[in-house]
Amino acid sequence: MRFFDRQAEIAELHEITVRSAEVSQFTVVTGRRRVGKTSLVLKALEEDDYIYLFVERKSEKDLCATFVREINEKLGEVVFGEPTRFEEIFGALMKIAKARHLNVIIDEFQEFKKINAAIFTSIQKIWDLNKNDARINLIVTGSVNTLMVKLFRNKKAPLYGRETSFMVVEPFTTDVLKEILAEYYPKFTKEDLLALWTFTGGVAKYIELLIDSKCYTKDAMIKSIVKPNSVFLDEGKAVLVEEFDKEYGVYFSILSAIARGLTERNQIEQTVGRQIGGYLARLESDYALIRKHQPLFAKPSSKSVHYELHDNFLIFWFRYLYRYSYILEIKGFEQLRTIISRDYPVLSGHALEEYFRQKEAEAGRWTRIGSWWDRKGGNEVDLLAENELTGEYMIAEIKRQKGKIDLGLLEEKLEVFRRASGQWRDERVEIKALSLEDM
Repeated sequence: MRFFDRQAEIAELHEITVRSAEVSQFTVVTGRRRVGKTSLVLKALEEDDYIYLFVERKSEKDLCATFVREINEKLGEVVFGEPTRFEEIFGALMKIAKARHLNVIIDEFQEFKKINAAIFTSIQKIWDLNKNDARINLIVTGSVNTLMVKLFRNKKAPLYGRETSFMVVEPFTTDVLKEILAEYYPKFTKEDLLALWTFTGGVAKYIELLIDSKCYTKDAMIKSIVKPNSVFLDEGKAVLVEEFDKEYGVYFSILSAIARGLTERNQIEQTVGRQIGGYLARLESDYALIRKHQPLFAKPSSKSVHYELHDNFLIFWFRYLYRYSYILEIKGFEQLRTIISRDYPVLSGHALEEYFRQKEAEAGRWTRIGSWWDRKGGNEVDLLAENELTGEYMIAEIKRQKGKIDLGLLEEKLEVFRRASGQWRDERVEIKALSLEDM
């Protein structure tokens, strides 16, 4: 699959590169695994000379030997001897950058913690001593998002405040998903688009795997994901085990429960069998994997709270590949594909709601977007949006099939919402039915 989108991010990295010719720049690029951070950085610098250093889990001495070969190949024999510590190499690069402009990419930067955590302190000292006299464009990328944030945003961390730019790479937008499918499968249907969104959530690597395998339809995608040696099968562990470290079992149980639709705290605790307040707080604030979902306009102190896992692939992975791992252990690939196909209307129905909420957010039309439900759960509204500046208001029901949407009932829900929330009492509200055909 060719490179798509990221024009804004590339433009920003280009501007940083230009600035670095006069003053040193230290850019952090992070985001969830497989979102395309490395591809983005390499694309942005494809017309420039750069040194690319990938931090593998090996001894610091062996890693330095690899780095020296890469640097000498790109710059000539400028690093002599056999350095055994990264601080020697980084010091040499900063010295070179005093005589010439350098672009240096350090990929999987957080892995230094496993190799020698003191490296971060060394980088801080060398950077502080040399940045004002050097011309270096230092870009570090990291997949363990939590650790990258701690390294640069924790006041006690040695690299706190050293970055000049901090970029978070997000999954592709809904429009880019359409663009990708249109290029590789021009006759795609809205069902195909919804399947791609449901299974990947816009994460670049997952889309690439499916597109390169020519899996453009729902059934083809399910077959590609659930098969022997599929990279998707253990992907949830690859993405999260390192984030959670030794307590990953508890976190996985919580996320699995949420993915299956158990979104209230008491429901989750009954499933997990323990108090989970601290775990929920960390999943929300530290790991940014779940979010508290409250009815629009509810007070922050309201007890009407649902927890949402807002990563489509992880919802799918926990709901099927993790939950039914016992089926995979006996090679029951066909059986699991049957279960997924059976449940797909419900799974994709929830994904469709998130699709339209994101699509409306991307449109830039609104100042507030959300959903709403009453205390008893008898009245639920899938999508509410308002623009305080223009006085526009919208309420929508979202279902896979438009014929199943009752706009009369939605008008009744609007009145219930007005009475319960005290909002939009006299405003003219646009009432919409959103379905597959509107994607």
